[in-house]
Amino acid sequence: MYKGYLIDLDGTIYRGSEPIPAGRRFVEQLQARQIPFLFLTNNTTKTPQTVADRLANEFSIYVSPETVYTATLATIDYMNDADKGKKVFVIGEPGLIDPILAAGYEWETEHPDYVVVGLDTDVTYEKFVTATLAIQRGATFIGTNPDKNIPTERGLLPGAGSVIALIEASTQQSAIYIGKPEAIIMEKGLGILGLDKSEVLMVGDNYTTDILAGINNGIDSLLVLSGFTQKEEIPDLPVQPTHLVDSLDEWRFDEK
Repeated sequence: MYKGYLIDLDGTIYRGSEPIPAGRRFVEQLQARQIPFLFLTNNTTKTPQTVADRLANEFSIYVSPETVYTATLATIDYMNDADKGKKVFVIGEPGLIDPILAAGYEWETEHPDYVVVGLDTDVTYEKFVTATLAIQRGATFIGTNPDKNIPTERGLLPGAGSVIALIEASTQQSAIYIGKPEAIIMEKGLGILGLDKSEVLMVGDNYTTDILAGINNGIDSLLVLSGFTQKEEIPDLPVQPTHLVDSLDEWRFDEK
């Protein structure tokens, strides 16, 4: 049996504003069996408390904020570990900016130690200019997550990865990526669970983020066909997930 689970949210537990009933039952099974789990999300626009409140209010899933680990928190942990200074410029929304400032970082536009770039629906050319010049002056360039698109009711909208790509082009530098499928957020998640990668299962609906996060980091993966990756894509995947289900209701918790 797996001793712990890392779980994606959108497309796995819910789909936009639409509940996925099997996702709620999956979480309830984990709680009933007292199996540790951590929601691992690349979303930097919402705090863990906001995510937990939404799960409760919209989807009747009752968890503590401590079970939610966002790319924002992983970014803060990465900067704390790097210990290169406390000055930062951020392109992002309050769910990214406010926790970084609350963690003791100071806003700086000319000579920051870090430039952090995430999804910003109000991004302006001047913000790109400030970030570009600061990185050219030597600031460490951090990208919160590589997601090029966000699936919405309107279609696939530009994601954080698209914003970051513009600054990579303007600086001719690659960002240090934090979120799935990168190692940084996965290693931090394992540390919170206090488990070895051989004891944990990564659960998600998106092959390019969730499942590759498992494959690239030596963690077993469970792909559920309730969201982003479609069944017809499975035969052409370069590396197959460890497990595949149409619905989380199919998962047996005694599997390994």
